[in-house]
Amino acid sequence: RYEYKNAVDRLTRTGFTAAHREAAERLAVSALEQVVAAVAAARGLTPARVRELVDEAPLSAPQALAAGLIDRIGYRDEVYASLRDQGELLYLSRYRRRSAPVRLARQVRTRRRKAVAVVRVTGGISQGRSRRGPLSPSGGAGSDTVGAALRSAGRADGIGAVVLRVDSPGGSYVASDVIWREVRRLRETGTPVVASMGDVAASGGYFVAMAADAIVAQPGTLTGSIGVFSGKLVTAGLLDRIGVGTDAVVEGRHARMFSPLVGFDDEQWRRLEEWLDRVYDDFVGKVAEGRGLSRERAHELARGRVWTGADAHERGLVDELGGLDRAVELAAAKAGLDGPEVRRWPPRGMTDLVSPPRSSEDAAATSDWSPDLADLATRLGAPHGPLTMPPLRLT
Repeated sequence: RYEYKNAVDRLTRTGFTAAHREAAERLAVSALEQVVAAVAAARGLTPARVRELVDEAPLSAPQALAAGLIDRIGYRDEVYASLRDQGELLYLSRYRRRSAPVRLARQVRTRRRKAVAVVRVTGGISQGRSRRGPLSPSGGAGSDTVGAALRSAGRADGIGAVVLRVDSPGGSYVASDVIWREVRRLRETGTPVVASMGDVAASGGYFVAMAADAIVAQPGTLTGSIGVFSGKLVTAGLLDRIGVGTDAVVEGRHARMFSPLVGFDDEQWRRLEEWLDRVYDDFVGKVAEGRGLSRERAHELARGRVWTGADAHERGLVDELGGLDRAVELAAAKAGLDGPEVRRWPPRGMTDLVSPPRSSEDAAATSDWSPDLADLATRLGAPHGPLTMPPLRLT
């Protein structure tokens, strides 16, 4: 009772009733009105202009900047640098007193000789924290976790060089770019970084490696795949065939652009093509810069093609052939270290388990045990990010 009580309609009907559509449309309109008013007030824009931007979305970062929706395009470190110009940044737990045993253990640890830290990028690359689960024990590589590990290694007194161990088919472009930036920043502090490629380091896996001082790959490593794709699986026809009805109310011209229930229209295809061009251009430009190639040569080697480590070495995409041991040797040599200790980073000793995090890096570097759908998608052969390479098997 009565006509607006529609909770069971999804089980008894294949589409909206007139009352259900009326109520749903008003909810969408009201929600958008609130968003438009809030954005207009916060950004100094007229509601009419914000409403225009809703229909122009999704916007690229430069388009959002030009429209006045954001103030600056940059990376995390640039935000922190700006804040430090205005005052000191302190992590909240630093105000808490630590026990004497924890302080002593940390002092003993920092007095050891300089070591080479191994930071791993394993599985699908995604935004947020690295996560593991029963279906993917190796987990996926979260940009927050990997970035925090690289920053903390750069600040640790006992670390002289870093090996970025990559075994990943790629994933999110944004997450890959975040890790690329942290590798570059770590090098700028004077800490050598050597990328070591495992079975596969392709697409986003190559993206995160190309800012290192040197790249070491096995002859049989699958790498390259310097390209980008995007799209969606449209399931509307399948649902129709099995008798499942779908419908929606929307506000905003492109609100359902990535919905699996409808295909792309011509305008959405154009926007997707522009986005792909922009990502590919950024990828190839960074390859050219990192490998000392002309943009034309980088494009010739890119174009989404997968190379073995041996072929990539011949073409200048990889510096040396070898395994993790060779990458450690090379990193130690670049740092002037003689017979260094090799440490998994971030460390996972008893001291780290019982003591509170000292910074956001400590907090973000912890891995959570929860299902990783991105990595599971990779295992099942389904793409989960624009810089993903489909699984390849050499038999």
